[in-house]
Amino acid sequence: TLLIGQYSQQYYLTNKPKTLTQTVQQWQDWEPEFIPLPHPSPRNTLWLKKNPWFESEVVPYIQQRVHSML
Repeated sequence: TLLIGQYSQQYYLTNKPKTLTQTVQQWQDWEPEFIPLPHPSPRNTLWLKKNPWFESEVVPYIQQRVHSML
């Protein structure tokens, strides 16, 4: 289940870190049941630029999981 944005992460994740960045960085702690993601808002482009690890680590993993399910 993809948890997109802070509200869904606060609802579903127990012992969640305080920040969105920390939560997404620790995505493997909740995988495979949940994968926390930032909201895909144009306002988050700065977050994506500050966190290049997201596109190099998390996005390919999600792509691989989706591909394996098809």
